[in-house]
Amino acid sequence: MVRYAEITEKNPREIVMMRGSGCRWRRCTFCDYHLDCCPDAAANFALNAKILSHITGRFHRLEVINSGSFPELDGQTIQRIMDICQQKKIDILHFECHWIYRDSLPALRQRFRQQGITVKVKSGIETFDAVYREQILCKGIDETDPAKIAQPFDECCLLFGLQGQDKASMEQDIKTGLQYFERVCINIMTPNTAQIQPDAAVIREFMQTLYPAYRDNPRVDILIENTDFGIGAENNEE
Repeated sequence: MVRYAEITEKNPREIVMMRGSGCRWRRCTFCDYHLDCCPDAAANFALNAKILSHITGRFHRLEVINSGSFPELDGQTIQRIMDICQQKKIDILHFECHWIYRDSLPALRQRFRQQGITVKVKSGIETFDAVYREQILCKGIDETDPAKIAQPFDECCLLFGLQGQDKASMEQDIKTGLQYFERVCINIMTPNTAQIQPDAAVIREFMQTLYPAYRDNPRVDILIENTDFGIGAENNEE
């Protein structure tokens, strides 16, 4: 699996996909991302260290994603990330985190801030329609106020291309995301092994009406395929 890439257009940065112990929540009805995991911390660190060795510091920004949230990475991997950021003069570090870990974020930010590294945290909100998010997607976010949802985080992911969505609902999600978060990453649903599958008509609506309006927005990343950041595609690395 490809686990290192460079993003050279919006918000240029290097990006790595680490392997952790797996998503603790693991109830989202649209996701099989948690399958990329291993209970062996030593094996995970060996793999992660190999991937981290590719980092050059070219953009002074690094995004670290994994099969869940950053607290599910082993301690050696977290320390190696910090060490490499210092060595390569990376001063902006992006992590991912589920809502259930929100209380751990201040300590993480402080730990890295002491080394001159600013942490930006992205969370998968998927939609600000709380009923759809919790009853259909089972995200596990026990808050309905977008301002309060945004408070622990810096960036959010939205998920489009699902049955029941339309132009109005998707556009409202984008506008809400831009109002309360620094950046928004729109993910278009792609087929996987999970319960919920893409709706071609909704995807077509997005591509025809909203994609042209937001594709050049510097605060909006749009992933038509889940490998569009350059990571996740299969190869023989593992």
